[in-house]
Parts: sequence; structure tokens; C-alpha cells
Amino acid sequence: MAKTNLEKNISSYIGRLLREHFGRGPGNVICTVSGPYVVVHISSFLSPMEKSLMDSDQTVYVQKTRDLMMETLTKEIKAYIELTQGHHVEEFYYDWQLEAKTGMMIAVLSSPDEEHPLPPKNDFKNSDMVNKDIIKISAEVQKPPEKTYSIMLNPRTLLIIREGIFISIEKELIQLGSQETLRLAKRNLEKGRLLHHKNSFEEYLDAKLVDFFVDWNFDRDKSLILFNLKPIEKSL
Repeated sequence: MAKTNLEKNISSYIGRLLREHFGRGPGNVICTVSGPYVVVHISSFLSPMEKSLMDSDQTVYVQKTRDLMMETLTKEIKAYIELTQGHHVEEFYYDWQLEAKTGMMIAVLSSPDEEHPLPPKNDFKNSDMVNKDIIKISAEVQKPPEKTYSIMLNPRTLLIIREGIFISIEKELIQLGSQETLRLAKRNLEKGRLLHHKNSFEEYLDAKLVDFFVDWNFDRDKSLILFNLKPIEKSL
């Protein structure tokens, strides 16, 4: 299956799935396949009930409800991607920007091959500065990652990967089954710090930072950050 058709099929499937389970589908779903990464960006997605809850300062409840719903949807989405891609999905991440009515999903396929080679790391302008700020943010919230690298999947999509990020108390909370509470807390903390560094990222990347998302794989001690960018057109 051609890459463009594959991306369209995944986008259509996820759009239908969200509509079936939330009663209202997203305005747009865009899928990007680059190497072993299947990245999905969702826009204009917020049900009337969720909006009502957020207007009543119940945003945390909306986050918890979506997380519960995603426990089921993740299995279906992974199964569809595996069917269309012919590879096992080893990791799956998702996040929402509820106020902006946007969201993201990232599936990481099993070991890359000739069909799905790994995209090059840290090969874009100022990648070292981007990584340096990400390490600084991580240190402010928890500790510096053991590994940090960035992949520009396309001019509008930057993927940042951190490995070895959890401190001892977080690892203990994970062992005790408090992943959901930890995820909610880390979302607020890290997104606040990312927003604080927004102007710096835009300067490094010569682009507007339209959206950013973050999620964690607690079993692998790993996190993925996704930047949705709008390149700045420079006048001649």
C-alpha cells in the first residue's frame, strides 16, 4: 500500500473510532508515517459534555475520562496499525491539549528494517540547542535524562525522545500502581515548563510552535514529546 493511502486510511479509521466512542468526531485527523513512527495529529476534538465539564473547572475529570477511554481504544488502534503496517506496535503514546481541542497519538513499530528505516537524529538546525533546553526542563521537573535526541519527521513535526528520566520516588509510585496520578501531575508540570521555553524553541527552529504534547512509557522509563510546527516564511 502506498504511503499516502496508508496515512489516509489510518486517519480515517481513527476519526471514525473517536466518533463512535465519544459521540462526536474530530474536525481533522492527519497521519504521518516516518520510519517506525506513526504519528497522528487530531484537531477540533471536544464533545459538548467535555466542554461543559471544562467550563465548570472539571478539566482533570475530562483528562481522567479520556485516559480510561484510551485504555480500550489503544488496543483497537494498535491492532489496525499492525494490520496495515505488517509490524508489531511496541510502544504507544497519546496526549491532549484540551483547551486547544487537539491531540496526538504515536505508535512505535518493532525493530526497523529496509521498509521502515530509522530517521536521522539531531540532523536539523539548532538540534543541540533544542535538546539542551529539553534536558534543562527535565532537570527542573525531575532529573536530566540519560539520553535525549530529536528527530525532524517533516518540517511540521518534531519528535523528541528522552530515556532514563524517572527518579526513585516516581519509580516507587509506578510499582504501587499510581501511574494515572503520576501522569496527570507530570503533564501539568512538564507542559508548564515547555510553555515557558516556547519562545526559545521557536527561535531555534525558525517556526511557530503551534502545539506540543508529551507522554511517558512507565515500563521503559521513556518519554516522547511532539512539537507541531508552522515554519516561518522568510521574506526575500
